[in-house]
Amino acid sequence: MGKASRLKKERRLTPPPVGKQSTVLSQRAVLLGTVAAVVAIGAIVGVLLATRSSPKPPPPASSPASDKNAPAALVRAADALNYQPTVEPGVGQMEGKPASEAKPPSNPNLRAVGTKAPPFTLKTPEGTSVTLSSYHGKAVLLEFFATWCPHCAAEAPQLRDIFASLSPSRYAWVAVDAAGEDAAHAFAYHRYFGLTSPVLLDPGSAAGALGPVSTRYHVADYPTLYILDGKGRIAWRSDGEQPDALIERELHKAAGA
Repeated sequence: MGKASRLKKERRLTPPPVGKQSTVLSQRAVLLGTVAAVVAIGAIVGVLLATRSSPKPPPPASSPASDKNAPAALVRAADALNYQPTVEPGVGQMEGKPASEAKPPSNPNLRAVGTKAPPFTLKTPEGTSVTLSSYHGKAVLLEFFATWCPHCAAEAPQLRDIFASLSPSRYAWVAVDAAGEDAAHAFAYHRYFGLTSPVLLDPGSAAGALGPVSTRYHVADYPTLYILDGKGRIAWRSDGEQPDALIERELHKAAGA
């Protein structure tokens, strides 16, 4: 048994002939080269897919005159943030679809259509008070948003363009920062998208907490949208991104157009 074991061990330790050794080395080289090529191709494909699937934020719009005249301290604080909207793959595609493709609200607790919209008075980042009742007689889009929300950032330029085409004597858009963010963040968002409609602060009890107005409107997702008629009643509501065609249709209905 001991001799047989030694013979087997010697056989295992005996190197193959030179010709066979070269063949084995060549096969290993080919295998390693193939693996390296596959890894390289995979890396290239991954980079290409990442490049194609990673959307870029829209360029900043021209600041409205009101933002250019904002207090210097507020402008400096907003500049320090270097605000860039959050973008995600697949976000921002709903706006161009037909109204019929809109999804129902994900939040079942939104305030009911036909009920009176809760009144409020909130301040802009510059400190100007805005009261909801001051829009009596107009169809109002009331939006609850967060500056870091990619869906809100996707809708902001779309809503801006919609209201640029509507008469300000009959239609209004009021955006409420529902995420408890400070004046600098809200101002940076307003300035980046070149919004002429007011952005209002609804500070909560802690950073990131819903404020009292956002709570009364049962905000659970961003954006949350309400359209009010000229008498301050809720004519339509939903959450998430919406087709532009649906927003325009519901605004016109609320205005009696």
